Order: sequence, then C-alpha cells, then structure tokens
Amino acid sequence: MSFKRLPDLLQRGRRYFLHVPFSSSQLQPLSRVWCQKKSTTVVQQDSAVSSSASENVKEAAHAIDDLYSSEQRSAVLHLLNSASEAELSAVKLMRGRKSVNILEYRNKHGPFQNLQSLLEVPLFQYKTAVKVCNFILNPFAKEERKEKKTHSAVSAMKMIKPEIERERLESASSIVSIVFGTRKIAWAHINRHLTVQDWQQQECTMFMKGAYIPAVYLEEISSVVTKIPEADFYVLEKSGLSALNSNLFPVTLHLRTVEAMLYALLQQTFTQDGQHKVLSMARSAVGKYFGLMVGDARTSGIDLVKQLLLESVTQDKPRVNFPKDRVAPYRNILSSNKQRRDEELCDSLLQAVAFCELLMLNNTT
Repeated sequence: MSFKRLPDLLQRGRRYFLHVPFSSSQLQPLSRVWCQKKSTTVVQQDSAVSSSASENVKEAAHAIDDLYSSEQRSAVLHLLNSASEAELSAVKLMRGRKSVNILEYRNKHGPFQNLQSLLEVPLFQYKTAVKVCNFILNPFAKEERKEKKTHSAVSAMKMIKPEIERERLESASSIVSIVFGTRKIAWAHINRHLTVQDWQQQECTMFMKGAYIPAVYLEEISSVVTKIPEADFYVLEKSGLSALNSNLFPVTLHLRTVEAMLYALLQQTFTQDGQHKVLSMARSAVGKYFGLMVGDARTSGIDLVKQLLLESVTQDKPRVNFPKDRVAPYRNILSSNKQRRDEELCDSLLQAVAFCELLMLNNTT
C-alpha cells in the first residue's frame, strides 16, 4: 500500500466507521469514547483559534480603511472587485493561492465593501493586507524614492555646512539631529541603518520670557546637552527666517542665540582632534527632500512621521526602525488630540533621516 494514500484512507475510515452495524449495546461505549475524544479536540481547537484570533484583533485594532483616504480606498476596492486572476497575480504578495482566494471570496460573498474585509480572506493577515493595499496604490514606490534621492542629493548636500571629508562620512556610524523652537529642544539619535536609538524632547520654560538673559539661556541649553548621547556628528537645524523681517526679529534673535549656544556647547563637549562634529542643515533642504515645501514655506511633517511609525510595525523592511516597545508611546505623543503639536520632535527625526540617507547615498555614487 502506498503511504501517499494513507491519509485518505484514514479519513475515509473515520467517515464510515459508525456505519458498521453494531448493536446498540456495543455502540454506546464506543460512541461515548469517540465523543469524549472529539470534545477534547474541539476544546483544543477552540483554544488555538481563540488565541490566534486575539492576536489578529490586537494587530487590527485600527481598521485598515482608516489608513487611507476615500479616493485611495475606492482605487483599491475597484481592483479587488474587478481584476481577473492574472491581474491579481501581478500585484506583489498576491501571487498564487492568494489571488485564487480573492476570486473565491468574491464569488461567495459578492464585491468587497471595505478594505477590512480582506481579513476574512484566507492567507490575509493584517500586515499582509496593508502591504497589498500599499502596493496597489503605489507599485513603484521604491523606484520613485531612489530617483528622488538621486536628484535631491547634490542640492541638499550643498546646504550642509561646513563641508565634511568623504572619509569621515564613510566611517560615521550614528548622528544626533537637533531641532529647536521657541519652547522646546528635540533630538533624534539614529545610526546609519536608520535605527532610532534615542528620540525625545525637553521643554525650555524660560525661553523668550522677558529679556534675552545669557545666563538663563545657558542654563536651559546646558541641561539639554547633558542628556544628548555621543555620536559622530551633531546636526543642527538652520532656520530659514530672514533677519531682515522686523516682525519676526524677536523669534529670529532667539533661534540664532540657541543655535550659537548649542554649537559652542556641543563642539566643546564632544569634539576630538579639533575636527568639526557639529554641522548645520538648512530646514528647507529637509522640506524639499520629503516634499513638504509649498512655495518657500514648509508644511508640517507630523503625518509623515506617523506613517514611518506605522510602517515600522506593518512592514518587514521599514524605512526607519523604531524600538518595538517605544512605537506605542511615540504614537501617543503624536496623537492628534493634543493641544500643542510636537513639530520639533518630528522635525528632528526627519532631519536625521534626510541626513543619513543623503550621507549613505553620497557614499555609493
């Protein structure tokens, strides 16, 4: 007898076992034993399904539809509801059995009414469904990102001062990006693999209160510098505010004062062998790199940072890696219901990412 037929024979035997004409007295003990085994099996299966379901519920706590605009949802649903098996197989992560399962679901339940319904299709977990939707919306995302880097690298690197030797850039392992405003100083410490090692901010309650007293500024900024970790480079945001705008002169004076003190304190604390470790990067360069510029003004990067946080838990190879135990706290900090938006915190991360990606790209050209 072939071993390949053994599972089929066992299945047939279980199916027809009770059809054997036993007497009721013979059948009753056997039935009791069979029911007990079946009951135990069902309990074990229910426990496993319950455990798996609870994990899926945790992953899908936020509905997939909430991740996309109405136009994006319509585009994805149109493809899911109208594409043939061949067309579905052309979508990344939907080749093979997944595309067949989509068709079977449509035939049985009708068109998909929302993106969350993808979780009802076999082989589609939360992360897979999100990846599929992202690929449908932008199948050339990686290519576009590479092209964008190529065109922006030269112009953005010209806005990083002072210029750094190529050898030092090649050997750098991590940087600290620092952004400051009228009330906060934020910093992001990341390595060249875009892994976040430290990301936080500090309130500076004495900024812009009355006269610009040097001792007060020195005390506030010194307390921040003591918390900043050691790295190969320290990148300060260079504001684009014009000193000629009299209406903004108080803010401009404040930002220039903070920048000068940070530069002096960081250079004194971390510099070795007289080499520059503190650099300045134009705020507009980061804005152009991420497409945040509207004319000469830069828009908020909070939504972009939220997307980076989301990708870190939904993609196998996210653009930025965050510590797993810090993703939820970071998302809570950036929650939209806060009265005071954490622009400095987000800008410090975006500046770090832009600097590292341009630095690494420059090393490979």
